Order: sequence, then C-alpha cells, then structure tokens
Amino acid sequence: MTLIINHNLMAANAARNLSTAYGALATSTRRLSSGLRIGTAADDAAGLAVRELMRADITALNQGVRNANDAISLIQTADGALGVIDEKLIRMKELAEQAATGTYTSDQRIIIDSEYQAMASEITRIANATDFNGIYLLNGNLSGATHNGSGLVSTGKLKVHFGTANDSAEDYYYIQIGCCTASALGFQVSVVGGGGGGMTEAQYLSQNGIPTTVVANNTYALLFAIYPSYGNVPASVQNQFNGSDSFKMYQKGNDIYAIGPSRNGDIHVLHATSGVPNSYDSDLNISLSSGASTSTSASSISTQQLAQQALITVKNAIISKDKIRANLGALQNRLENTISNLKIQAENLQAAESRISDVDVATEMTEFVRQQILTQAAVAMLSQANSLPRMALQLMG
Repeated sequence: MTLIINHNLMAANAARNLSTAYGALATSTRRLSSGLRIGTAADDAAGLAVRELMRADITALNQGVRNANDAISLIQTADGALGVIDEKLIRMKELAEQAATGTYTSDQRIIIDSEYQAMASEITRIANATDFNGIYLLNGNLSGATHNGSGLVSTGKLKVHFGTANDSAEDYYYIQIGCCTASALGFQVSVVGGGGGGMTEAQYLSQNGIPTTVVANNTYALLFAIYPSYGNVPASVQNQFNGSDSFKMYQKGNDIYAIGPSRNGDIHVLHATSGVPNSYDSDLNISLSSGASTSTSASSISTQQLAQQALITVKNAIISKDKIRANLGALQNRLENTISNLKIQAENLQAAESRISDVDVATEMTEFVRQQILTQAAVAMLSQANSLPRMALQLMG
C-alpha cells in the first residue's frame, strides 16, 4: 500500500463508519426513549400513513362511545320524567274510579275533579319542562321524522352517531320520543258546532292548563282560548272564516290562540299577546251553547258518566306512556350493547396501530447495544488511523 500524507483514506473510512454507527445509535436512542418505532415519516412513510388513519378512526370510535353514553343519559332523563308522569296517571285513575261511584254528591265530585285537573296540568308541565342539554324530550319535539339539530326549535328524531366514520345505517341510531302532554295522552273533549253563521268553540283551556283540540264544522275556522270559564270571548279576527285559510285572533287580557289549516294540511297557530289593533274592530262571541258536545276523551270527572269515561282514557294514556318507556328501555339496551361493541373495535384497532407504530423494546435494545459497540470501535479505529501518516516522518528523518 502506498504511504501518503495528503490524504488519510483509512481515517476517512473510519470516520464514515463512525458516522453511520452513531446515527443508528441516535435512532435507537430516540425510539427507546419515545417508545415509537415510527417517529417521523422518514422512519416508515407507508406505516406512518396507515397509523394516522387508524388513530383518526380510534378517536372517532372513542367519541362514539361518549355519544352513546350521552344518549343513554338523555333516555334516562326522559324515562325518569315518564316515571313521574306514571305516578300522576295512576293517581288520576284512582280519582276517576272514586268519582265514578254513586256515593258522592256533585259538589264532592267537583272537589275530586279539582285534584284530577291538577294532575293533568302537572303532566303537561312535566312534559313541556323536561329537557336534556337544552333539548326538550317529551313535548313532541322528538316525535317527528327528521331532526336538524339547529337549536331549541328543531324537531324530529334525534340522530346519535357512533364514530364509525361513515353515514351508513350502522353508524347511528335514531331516538324518537312521543309527545306526553295531557292532550297527547288523550285528555280532551271536542265540541262540534251546529249550523248557522257562528263560530264553534271546542273545549278550550281553563285555568287547569290542559291543552285542547278544536273541530271545524263545514267552513268554520278553528278557535280555542285560555279563559277562566265558558262564556263569551271578546276578540277580533282577520281574514275569512273558512277551513282552508289561516287567520289571526287577538284578545285583550287573556291569551288567545287561533288555528287555521292550510291547503296542504298543515296547522298554523298564532299566540296573540298584544292588544287589538284599532283597524280590527269586529266582534265575535263564542260560547259553549253554539255547538253540541261530543266527548272523545276525558278532561273532567265532575259527573259520574265523565268519570267512567275517564277510566278508559286514563288506561289508554298509561298504555301509550308504557309504550314510550318500553321503546326507550329497548333503545337504552341497544346503546349499551353498542358501547361494548365500540370499545372492542377501538381496542382491536389500537392493538393494530400499536403493532405498526410502537417499538419492540427487546429488538431495539439489541440494536442499540450493537450500534453502541460499533460506535466505540469506530472511535478507537479513527484514533489509530489519524496517527498512521506520522510513520512517513520517520522515513523523512
């Protein structure tokens, strides 16, 4: 081998090997300290891409578990309120049974009826007040076909996503809860108006607060009022009296609601709280005598006959309520099974992600020791190689 002093090729070779071994040692140190085999895209570009997708799916699945748990909390809130309504319905049936017997006077039945009305009002209050995170559960908002989720006024079925990262039928459940107000459970009567040119009232709201329904006869428009007792209701009407157009109703001193069906069958409701404009000065008298009563449900147990009808109505209401609770219970069980399944999916996906991303400590420690020895050897040989050109000086001396 030629002896030269301008270039120390052995030292350069030892330095290159030292750099390689030291770089590998640094990589092993980083992997062992972080626990990750893939720290940067340079470590494994394909593996990094797969890992990031898996991590996103795992995050979505974990959020799906939280979504399902939130849905269970919502269902439990609704079920708890329905449990209270159940107590009220049982008490109402007890009162109806008491009023149906012939051993009480009319005055005594009126006293019994006052508690009956209070129970019905409380059912409506509970149904209208029960909410979860600002979403009202029992007032009918969740009984429709769709739910857009845009604030407190959105209605329809509630869509609960589970984090499978797609919009397939397997990615969500719908929560649909029927309306549980007193009127929805059947506590109302209808009054059908006779012929003539007047408007007919069908069981309006008295101070007990039970919602009611109005039936239009021929071309009569629909009307009911919140008013202390049956009698004339001073009001003003805009538009014609017919069953195909909506119209407005104004009332001073008491709340008035006017309902008119549109051509496509929708119902329009106006709640008037302002005074009567001067331009609307027509008078309309509405009284119970303008129509014939046809009882379709029980809003009162003030007579023995009404109390007997109320027994059937309350029974049907309990059945309706139980159907809602049964559906909620079944859905809660489905959600609990879904949570278990989502956790298993997330666990298995996490294991797969770990096999791709995490470092095998035993293997990496073996590599670390190997590179450590190579680094130490390279340092020693580089020191020796740097001293070899000095031999040329001996020949020159």
